Amino acid sequence: MLLRDWLKQSEARLRIGPHPERARMDAETLLLHLIGKNRAWLLTHLDDDFGGCTSIGYAQQIDRRLAGEPIQYIIGECEFYGMPFRVNKDVLIPRPETEHVVEKVLELAASFERPRIVDVGTGSGAIAIALAHSLPAAQLTAIDVSGAALSVARENAERNRMTLRLLEGDLLAPVAGEQFEFVVSNPPYVADLDRETLAVEVREYEPALALFAGPHGLDIYRRLTTLAYDAVVPGGFALFEIGHGQAAAIAELFSTAGFTNIQFTKDLQGIDRVISAQR
Repeated sequence: MLLRDWLKQSEARLRIGPHPERARMDAETLLLHLIGKNRAWLLTHLDDDFGGCTSIGYAQQIDRRLAGEPIQYIIGECEFYGMPFRVNKDVLIPRPETEHVVEKVLELAASFERPRIVDVGTGSGAIAIALAHSLPAAQLTAIDVSGAALSVARENAERNRMTLRLLEGDLLAPVAGEQFEFVVSNPPYVADLDRETLAVEVREYEPALALFAGPHGLDIYRRLTTLAYDAVVPGGFALFEIGHGQAAAIAELFSTAGFTNIQFTKDLQGIDRVISAQR
């Protein structure tokens, strides 16, 4: 069967899946990753024969996507802040909106010569590695309660040739007694009550440990704001990604913990996405 026929057939199958609007794009993305080619090559080789083990592997990938598995898990990688990251079921897939955390830290870091930065709940290591790349003088520590997630973060640090300290443990427990210019985090913030509203690829495939945080999605913030205040040097900052509609509640937690200069950064949809506050 020709490549064009495989694509047509795969697109038709994906149109009955959870994301019919992405059917053609997903069919092409999976094919091109599998054969290691780009779209320009594809456009001139649509009439090539496509068969054997490669076509079997492609059909299996289409099955996985049809079931709702994220493209990023199927191909095993994604891009964040212009850098390649390996991802699997042990870590969240880095989202573009999380880049606002990196950008806000870079804006504030100009006041510090060699900032010490700790990323709490690092997952794939996306935030910590992006900051290490952009702030070569900074000292980066990345913490996660999941050893499996830390293995992915370690691989991503090596892949992107970044040096950071990786520690396993709950929130800031592994660095108890240490202080930092920045405590950053993209913690779990989805309310348990919202589980059924999530897309199937998030609800069924991404790690629940990194998604859900109690009835209203605030459980981790309640613990982390106070811990962060103790870990930040005077004049230093805490910056967390937050969920839609959580700004007021989390601002109150920051204020109660003792932080001042509380600000929000909006994402491209105009939603308050990052809270930053100063000790």
